[in-house]
Amino acid sequence: MKKYIALFVIAAAAFVAAPGSIQAQDAASTNAPVAPPKKHALPFHGKVTAVDTAAMTVTIATRTFNVTSDTKITKDGKPATLSDITVGETIRGSYKKDGLGKLDAAVIHIGEKKKEAQ
Repeated sequence: MKKYIALFVIAAAAFVAAPGSIQAQDAASTNAPVAPPKKHALPFHGKVTAVDTAAMTVTIATRTFNVTSDTKITKDGKPATLSDITVGETIRGSYKKDGLGKLDAAVIHIGEKKKEAQ
């Protein structure tokens, strides 16, 4: 009789513990992986194909860069804003990818790079 009670207790404990571990595995496997944001800025340059001041974005060819409150924008070495950028103008700068893969502009320089006088 004691053997049956011990066997019943072990089976009950296994039955109670199993759904919790299965549920934990299911929850972990359904979460979509999120890539860590890039730590180092990557360069970009080109002619502007679109500017959206409402969405706070600037586009070069097929890449759209988000302009955030941390983005530093300059024109001729002086502070500028997103509204100073026009379609067809050349810009250059750097960006970082966020955790969702969006391109956040870190720095935007409006205009061609000036050649240094020798």
